Amino acid sequence: MSVTIPCPFCATLNRVDLEKLAAGPKCGSCHRPLHVDRPVKVGPEAFDAVLSKSEAPILVDFYADWCGPCKMVAPVVDELASARAGEVLVVKVDTDQHMGVTQRFGIRGIPTLIAFKGGKEIGRHVGLARRDQLDILLAKA
Repeated sequence: MSVTIPCPFCATLNRVDLEKLAAGPKCGSCHRPLHVDRPVKVGPEAFDAVLSKSEAPILVDFYADWCGPCKMVAPVVDELASARAGEVLVVKVDTDQHMGVTQRFGIRGIPTLIAFKGGKEIGRHVGLARRDQLDILLAKA
């Protein structure tokens, strides 16, 4: 199972085989490390490719830096990304910087967490979330 993620250093899209995470995936362009055991920040230029080219379920955290509830749910999202690395990709989208993506998905309140599989939305949760709620959301995948 693979996912497509942008390199945080050079923005090149990379395909990462989740079954080979122990090998330490690196960017094919700049050769810096790629990490899927933590949320990956994604902008509008890579968002559609990440959703459509990833085989694994994806959890997208729509957040803003100033948002108190977003800061409260962030450790839960981080824990999920770490615990389920290799089976789920966790992505973060800053709603202030990427309003087009935010509007496209009808985000009205933050944090909003949306689960995707095969590029299609399979569920969403708005507001604070516990880890078990996010696991249930992803279980639909």
